[in-house]
Amino acid sequence: LAPKETFGITPLDEYNKQLLDYVHPIKWENPKPAGKYNLVAVGAGTAGLVTAAVAAGLGAKVAIIEEHMFGGDCLNFGCVPSKAILRSAKIAYDAIIRGKEFGVNVTNGGKIEMDFGAVMERVRKCRAQISSHDAAERFTKVYNMDVFIGRGKFLSADTIGVTADQGGLVTKLKFARCVIATGAKASVPPIPGLSDIKYLTNQTIWNLTSLPLRFGVIGSGPIGCELAQAFQLLGSNVIVLNRSNRILGKEDRDAAKIVKKSMELCGIKFVTGVKFLNVEYKDKLIGFKSGIVVTIENNKKDGAEEKYEFDHIIIATGRKPNVTGLDLEKAKVKYDKRKGIEVNDFLQTSNNNIYAAGDCCTRYQFTHMADAMAKIVVRNALFFGRSKVSNLVIPWATYTFPEVAHVGLYATDAKDKGIAIDEFKVDIEHNDRAVCDGEDHGGFVKVICKKG
Repeated sequence: LAPKETFGITPLDEYNKQLLDYVHPIKWENPKPAGKYNLVAVGAGTAGLVTAAVAAGLGAKVAIIEEHMFGGDCLNFGCVPSKAILRSAKIAYDAIIRGKEFGVNVTNGGKIEMDFGAVMERVRKCRAQISSHDAAERFTKVYNMDVFIGRGKFLSADTIGVTADQGGLVTKLKFARCVIATGAKASVPPIPGLSDIKYLTNQTIWNLTSLPLRFGVIGSGPIGCELAQAFQLLGSNVIVLNRSNRILGKEDRDAAKIVKKSMELCGIKFVTGVKFLNVEYKDKLIGFKSGIVVTIENNKKDGAEEKYEFDHIIIATGRKPNVTGLDLEKAKVKYDKRKGIEVNDFLQTSNNNIYAAGDCCTRYQFTHMADAMAKIVVRNALFFGRSKVSNLVIPWATYTFPEVAHVGLYATDAKDKGIAIDEFKVDIEHNDRAVCDGEDHGGFVKVICKKG
């Protein structure tokens, strides 16, 4: 376990030390509040940083509050480390899984060895290198804003208090406008026994320095599928356990089938349509080192009980908004613990002077979405704009091998909205580049149009 002051980050090598120096400097001294701020941002992930930086760049007096780590999930636990590990996995995929198609044969004499420690060291190095862009000090020097490191809690409808790391006095910040950008965290399902064992999430998996030979993935969304494929290619034996009968439930069914086939080709085993009965250590006296046993009821086998043993499991069953512990009631801001902060189409909360952006208030939990929402907040909060979040056309991608890219409404989305559609599907088997790249096996482009 990592010391509290490292925010769960291990090992404390040169790269993680560099990361922490940038995103949560230990000796940081909070400034003296500068009267009433035009804007206070609560949270220094993408949504908070972009809102604060754009507003400050336009001349507003801005303060930003962060209790944990500048850069939020994208830098520290999401986009950056996941894409770094996927790059290593892609090299293994091209050589081991697909190499023979292209005349690249891996023989006994040319055995490929996976150095998981080196892979994870590179992940930490990439993260540390990029972290300078989100450094706390950079936002004071470049954007001339006041940076407060500590816990923020609302005191009233126009005032928020900040308690520094070491506790003690509460610093009061008054604001004309405020944006809540507190992000989200892993949603952990209520599986019996799960709270009694050591499990991984997208936040803690980057602490690993040795490869788990038996790796269990609970959940099959983008995070679960990307990491399942990466770890399998890097040498783990991966089993994905999922309640639903299909993987990538938010993606097109045809696309999800292609991804599943590819993942199975890599060696991943899927057990879907399950009910989780229990999670426990194989030997309760020995604990974690004895292995983790997940007991399920397999609905595809008439409810037969099955047990799976792992060295590590990751919980990848979705994310939930960070909305508790802010005393939102004192600010007259309505919220739901599951859905997040309630906002209108202009990203205003139930308090007209307080806005929200990013993962804490939308189901589209993507960095580019947080960025776009932040710019809407600046226009609407500071310049009396009427920009609507509903006008955004939202793209996203899942970085499995092959990738799935998407923009706009899926057919199921259109159906839910009562929109009649025409659907056009074009296979890419005759596309010259797809043929040359060996990607002409089942891939397609699908276009959804309003009927007529």
